[in-house]
Amino acid sequence: MAGAMPATQKGNFWQAGHRPTLIAAFLYFDVAFMVWVLLGPLAPIISKDLGLNPAQKGLMVAVPTLAGAILRLINGVFVDRIGPKRTGAIGQIIVIVGLLSAWLLGVSSFGGTLAVGVVLGFAGASFAVALPLASRWYPPEHQGKAMGVAGMGNSGTVLAALFAPLLAKAFGWNAVFGLAAIPLIIVFAIYMAIAKDSPDQPAPKPVAAYLEILKQRDAWWFMLFYGVTFGGFVGLSASLSIYFTDQFALTPVIAGYCTAACVFVGSLLRPFGGAVADRIGGVKTLTLVYILAAVTLVAISTAPTSLAVSVALFLLVMGTLGFGNGAVFQLVPQRFRAEIGVMTGLVGFGGGVGGFYLASSLGFAKQLTGSAQAGFLIFAGLALVALGGLTLVKKRWRETWDAVALGVRI
Repeated sequence: MAGAMPATQKGNFWQAGHRPTLIAAFLYFDVAFMVWVLLGPLAPIISKDLGLNPAQKGLMVAVPTLAGAILRLINGVFVDRIGPKRTGAIGQIIVIVGLLSAWLLGVSSFGGTLAVGVVLGFAGASFAVALPLASRWYPPEHQGKAMGVAGMGNSGTVLAALFAPLLAKAFGWNAVFGLAAIPLIIVFAIYMAIAKDSPDQPAPKPVAAYLEILKQRDAWWFMLFYGVTFGGFVGLSASLSIYFTDQFALTPVIAGYCTAACVFVGSLLRPFGGAVADRIGGVKTLTLVYILAAVTLVAISTAPTSLAVSVALFLLVMGTLGFGNGAVFQLVPQRFRAEIGVMTGLVGFGGGVGGFYLASSLGFAKQLTGSAQAGFLIFAGLALVALGGLTLVKKRWRETWDAVALGVRI
C-alpha cells in the first residue's frame, strides 16, 4: 500500500525528510490559516457597521469554512496530478489577488462579505496542499510528527485574532484585507524558493478514479472523525470573537485576545497529538479526545456567567480538539498513503463541513433562541457519535492495516 521511501528518509525525524519543505509547508499553512478565519475577529466590527443580525454574522464567518472545504477536494485532486508545490502556488496567487481586490474596491454589504469569504476559502484549502507536501517526505514512523509540525500552521488563526481587531481599529476593517496580503506575499516568495516536491509521488490517475476511494468505508469514517476535531477547532476559531462580545460585552480587541489564547492552545497541541499517537496509537488517543471534548462542550452549553470560567473551558476544548487533529493525521497516511493527496482533500472537506456547521449553527441558535448554547450541546453529541464510530472500527483496523506489519501503532 505504501510507496517505497527514498533512502535518505530513514533515521531521526529531523534528518528523515526534507526540512526546508517542512518549514515551507508550515509557513504557507500558517499565513493561509491567518487569512482563512480573518472575518471571525473582524465580525463584531463588520456586523456593527453593516447592521447584521446574529444569523448573518454566523453565516459570514462560516462561508470561508465551507468554501475551503469544497476547494480542498479540488486541491486534493490537483496535488496528485500536478504536485503539491504547484497547486499551492496557484492557490496563494488567487488569495493574494482576491485580498488586494477587496481592499482596493471596498466591501460595503453583507453580500460583499460573503464574496470575500469565498476567496478566503482558497486559503483554507491550503490544508490539502501543505500536509501532503510535507508528508510525502517522511516514512510511516514519523507521519504523526511530520503532519503535526506542518499542521501546526493552523496557529495562523492566532495571528488573525490578535492583530485583525487592532489593525481594524487603527485603519478600518477594509484596510485589513490589503494589510493581510503583505505576509502572504513574503511567504509566497519563501515557499517558491525552498519548497520541493518529494520524489515519492504517486502516478497521476484519471479524475474518475478519485471517486473510487469513496467506496471505501474508512474514507467516510475519517471525514467524520476530522469533522469533529478540526471542525470544532476552526468553527470555534471563527466564532469565539462573536461569542465573547455578545456574551460578556467585551470590546472586539479584548475578545480577540481571549480568542487568540484559545486558538494558540489548540494549535500548540496539534503536533503533540501526532507525537502521542505515534507512541500509543491514534485510536486510543482519539478515544480520549472525543470523551473530553464532549464533556467540555456540555459544560460550555450551560452558559457560564464567569468570563474566567468560560475562557478556561474554551482553552480546554480547543486544546483537546487540536490534540485530536494531530491524532487523526497520524492514522490517515497509514491507511491511505498511496492516495494521501486526495484523502487529505476528502478529510479536510469533512473538517471544513464540520466547521461550517458549528459556526453557522451558533449564529442560527442565537437568532432563534436568543442563545448560542444549543449549538454547543449538539456538537457535543457529534463528538459522542464519532466516539461510537471509532469504537466500531478499531478492531478491524488493528487486524487488517498494513501499518501493523510495519510496526506502527494505530
